[in-house]
Formats: sequence, C-alpha cells, structure tokens
Amino acid sequence: MTSAEVTRRRAMGAGLGALAGALAGCSGASGPVRRLRLATGPEGGPYNAFGQALAQAVAASGHRIEIVPVSTAASVNNLRKLDDGSVELALAMADAAEDAVLGREPFPRPTPVTALARVYVNYTHLVVAADGPVRSVKDLAGRPVAAGAAGSGVQVVTERVLRAAGLSGAPAPAPVSTPAPTSTPAPTSTPAPTSTPAPTSTPAPAADERPLGLAASVSALREGSVDALFWSGGVPTPALAALARELPLRFLPLDDYVGPLRERYAPVYTAVTLPAGVYGLTEPVGTIGVGNYLMARADVPQDAVRDLLRVVFDRWRDLLREVTAGARLEPRFAISTGEVPLHPGAVAHYRSVYG
Repeated sequence: MTSAEVTRRRAMGAGLGALAGALAGCSGASGPVRRLRLATGPEGGPYNAFGQALAQAVAASGHRIEIVPVSTAASVNNLRKLDDGSVELALAMADAAEDAVLGREPFPRPTPVTALARVYVNYTHLVVAADGPVRSVKDLAGRPVAAGAAGSGVQVVTERVLRAAGLSGAPAPAPVSTPAPTSTPAPTSTPAPTSTPAPTSTPAPAADERPLGLAASVSALREGSVDALFWSGGVPTPALAALARELPLRFLPLDDYVGPLRERYAPVYTAVTLPAGVYGLTEPVGTIGVGNYLMARADVPQDAVRDLLRVVFDRWRDLLREVTAGARLEPRFAISTGEVPLHPGAVAHYRSVYG
C-alpha cells in the first residue's frame, strides 16, 4: 500500500467529531480502558453472535479496550449509526458499505467510514416450501416474499435480485459491458412491415416484498403467509437448519444473477455454493456471496484498532464458529474491502504483522 493511499484513507477522518464515550472505566495500573460500542444486528442473528463472541474475546485478551455490542437492524442501520457517532464500530455487508462510502441509495451522501477487515462471506438464501408453487425467481411475480428487515443488508440484496429479475417495480439494470452493435448496418432491401405492430409484453407484477427479519421470515414461511424468504448469512444458518428439519424446503439457485449484479454494482458480489449436505441438500446450489466487513469510524484511535485486530486474528476460529462453518480469516482476504478504505490503524497492523 502506497503512502498516498494511507494519506487518502487518513483524510476520511477529516471533519469528524471526537469519539463519544471513548474513555470509560479504569483497570488500575494498566491504564484507562477504551470503551467501543459495536453495532451488530438483531438478537439471535449472526452479527449479534459475532459481536458477543468478540466482546468476550477482547475481555479475555488483556488489552485495554472494551467492546459493547449494540443490537440493531443490521447493515444499513449500522452504517448510519457509525456516521452519526452513536457507535464506534459496526458490522456491515460489503454492498451496503460501498453504497455508504459512494453515497448511493439509500445513503444521501458519501459517508466517511472505514473498514478494519473483511471477516467472512454471507451466502444469499432463497428458500421456499418444497411443495409450494415457487421454483424460480421469476415465479415470485405477484407473490408475498419475506425480503429482510428494514435497514438490513438482506433487504439490499433482495431488492437488487428482484430488480434484476424485473420483479421490483423498477427496471432491471442494463449490462454495461455489452454495447449496442454499430458496425453492421440494418438491411435496406426489405422494408420493415408496417401493417402488423410489434408485439408488446406485459411486465410481470412485482413481488410483494415484506420487511421481515429472520425469525419473522421463518415463521411466515412455516405458516404459509409468504411464499419465499430471502436471507443472507453464514452456512448453515441455525434458524434455517431448524426449519429444514420441520418442513421440506427448496433452496433456489441465484448464481445466474451474480453477473448482472456485478455489472451494476461492482464486484462485491461473487458466485458461491451452498454445499450438499447442509440443510439436507442432496446437491450443491449456486448462489450469491457478499462479504461482511468489520467497520469503524475514522476517528477511532489507531492503537485501539491494532489491539482489536490482534484479538480478531488470534481468535477468529472462536469468532466464526457460531456464524459460518468452515470459514477462515486470512490477511489477503481481510484487506479486500473494495471501495471502502481501510482505517489507518488497520493499515499499520497489516504492515507490521505481514509486511
């Protein structure tokens, strides 16, 4: 990383206010303890589980920092809390984090936030009852769909998939990599017919998106009040594994939408696979992967960031155990945060440890 990049990333902190409540408590001769609030997600969800595990790991580490998990609606809500200073740290999905940094909807302006690490990948789940009428994304037209809680990253990716499928009431994003042909002129010897108008297709009705969190989504699918649920999380997600033991389910492939999403929103979206065996699947199911970032305000002190990252890399197996099976945290993965700048303290940590 060049010195210019580090300077640019430090500039992200310009104009931010001082940390609210940064110093609280004292641990005797070891000096003051810096208290950092971490926006996680709803209770019972993977962000909340990660936040609780991180708080416990930090408390046992001996570093002079304290992590206080704060339950929230997750990604979008977390980024807004970072911006307004009500928390110092947050978890957020990569697509929502890039939207915040670039000032894309639903953020009215660029938000000066930074990343500490890309910690794991969410798998997008589209789940339906096995004996129900939905067998593809297109079948969601006009049907009730649990689309993720308001202010969550699940809601962001759901809306984008439905938009790409022409089911959100908004036009599907046009591919940017395929320009209209210009080298071959249209034939002139055969005039176009004028008596028969070109056929027009009736747009499919939009899916009926319901803003439901994971627990409410599972209940709604079980009761039949929605025909499908979207979820973005680790594999296996315990609530979905429990539902699969109660109700025959079908997990629909979404990998065909990776390309359109990458063309429209940049490469935060990747092709991943729900493996055979999980949720009782007899064969793999291709779907959409989205990274999860551990985020921070730019004015969090560098020494606190470096202490925190030492704990994250020392204890990543414990932190990810309840979140996603089989995941690893490696430096080359952790620093891949796209348009979201790394915090200067994170840059210093990675340089000091990995060169």
